[in-house]
Amino acid sequence: MIKRFFFWMAAVMLAGAAGVATAQTILGAGDVIRISVYGSPDLGLETRVTNSGDITFPLVGQVKVGGLAVPEAEKKLGALLESGGFVRKAQVNIIVTGAQSGLVSVLGNVNRPGRYPLEGKRTLMDLLAVAGGIGPDGGDSVSLIRKNGTDTTKETIDIIGMISSGQLSKDMELNPNDILYVERAPRFYIYGEVQRPGAFRIERSMTVLQALSVGGGLTPRGTERGIMIKRRDAGGKLQLVDAKHDDLVLPDDVVYVKESWF
Repeated sequence: MIKRFFFWMAAVMLAGAAGVATAQTILGAGDVIRISVYGSPDLGLETRVTNSGDITFPLVGQVKVGGLAVPEAEKKLGALLESGGFVRKAQVNIIVTGAQSGLVSVLGNVNRPGRYPLEGKRTLMDLLAVAGGIGPDGGDSVSLIRKNGTDTTKETIDIIGMISSGQLSKDMELNPNDILYVERAPRFYIYGEVQRPGAFRIERSMTVLQALSVGGGLTPRGTERGIMIKRRDAGGKLQLVDAKHDDLVLPDDVVYVKESWF
């Protein structure tokens, strides 16, 4: 009997290595689980958790496991088997062979966008690292989109600010089905009498003078006097701004460098 028990335990450990079950895994809709009961091979099965969080298990019928950690689901099934008089001292083991509910989507300007499993406790920075980090066109902020029932919330986290200040309180622990989205970095446009006209990334607190430097500086005919910025207000109306060297450049600004008349 003891030898048989150790063989069963070895099989459980091997199955666990192939699956993704951990003590922290929370079962949810779409997860595929393999259930075994020590001493009762006829009760073993592989099934999928329904959208309502239920499974159908031999002898006990429909059981709600959605929202339970794996050990809690094991205890619940074991208690039902024992209370129904089907198995004495039921030892139930659950392996998650296909995790669908415990996934986080990392999208936008990251190097490896995709859906990644939450194995234990993972934070926003953990998942960004798994996704290869922010891509070269990515911005400094990440949007965390989270669903709570019928409600959806969105929070923007300033990654660079958080790291530079050392305040990691915004490095939030993630939940299944969270979405991380990295926006493209804001751009400005510069044309006229500059060496490299075009679209460029806006760095933090970038001034007009710094924008001129990014554009390669003035051409021999260019002048720093009378620089204009074409900017749209909140209503979308185009404005012309007489720019000073220390003015900040805003997203989607169009900087125009005039030709000198002298």
